[in-house]
Amino acid sequence: MRVLVTGAAGFIGFNVSRHLLARGDTVLGIDSINDYYDPQIKRDRLALLGQSEGFAFKQVDFSDHVALDAALDSERFDRIVHLGAQAGVRYSIENPRAYLQANLAGHLNMLEVARHRRVEHMVYASSSSVYGGNDTLPFRVEDRVDHPLSLYAATKKADELMSETYAHLYRLPQTGLRFFTVYGPWGRPDMAMWLFTKAIFAGEPINVFGEGNMRRDFTYIDDIVAGIIACADNPPADDGALKAGGSVSPHRLYNIGNSRSEDLGEMISLLEDACGRKAERNLMPMQPGDVRDTFADISAIQNDLGYVPRTTIREGVPRFVAWYRDYHRL
Repeated sequence: MRVLVTGAAGFIGFNVSRHLLARGDTVLGIDSINDYYDPQIKRDRLALLGQSEGFAFKQVDFSDHVALDAALDSERFDRIVHLGAQAGVRYSIENPRAYLQANLAGHLNMLEVARHRRVEHMVYASSSSVYGGNDTLPFRVEDRVDHPLSLYAATKKADELMSETYAHLYRLPQTGLRFFTVYGPWGRPDMAMWLFTKAIFAGEPINVFGEGNMRRDFTYIDDIVAGIIACADNPPADDGALKAGGSVSPHRLYNIGNSRSEDLGEMISLLEDACGRKAERNLMPMQPGDVRDTFADISAIQNDLGYVPRTTIREGVPRFVAWYRDYHRL
């Protein structure tokens, strides 16, 4: 099977591509390699993927439909795993137009590619951020998600709506995945776990938002990848039956999380233990767009595909720190 993976130089896209290649699939990766965070780690990820004969890469911005069509003109692929996006809740407040372009125009462009190529299945990244102001935990895919707290969240909800339309009009099989706080080796430098680890090793204070009174469903990258692959291998049927998320078209929505809501302070303590030094915690108020707690109900993907997360933060955090030390030669 040949799979088109968008965001192949990104954290999740890289790890999904590596898994697909390891099991014998071929991967066509695309990525714009923008400078939202240091592009060097993106190039390092691509260098690893490039060691496999089954990997091909094209640098292209999928939000530019002319460039995208030209890049894919002579390419063949069976399925799409669309993981590229403009990420980050806080950055969406500073640079909203980047989200309009990448997450709305970009998602539409990928839907058009999938429709015209008649691909077997498109799996795409949504986000736990869509739950916004919901205060009933755990978050369920059946919940209404009409009150996003950030533009990033609003774009991800819009992506789900566009996908539902294409599933209805063109019977395009799709699966949308609401990821919950992904972390692990080869992670993103803009995320809290990386920022905290960097500051601890540098002997600098860490900014702990929400006065430290926040909880997150931290999900280790291997568990995220396992869920994505399970979904990619099992397209939703176009049988008129009700799917997870409420569609009767071939479109379903799943939460992928660890299904444990962990205290932010506990995560920091685990980082301190793994780094071998204490953090100076600078308690800060909640930031605009942030939510206080996240907690995934994963019963839908468990029941449909047998998905079971296997890595607790007590196992995953030390693995991340060990990788961080090695990557930075500390």
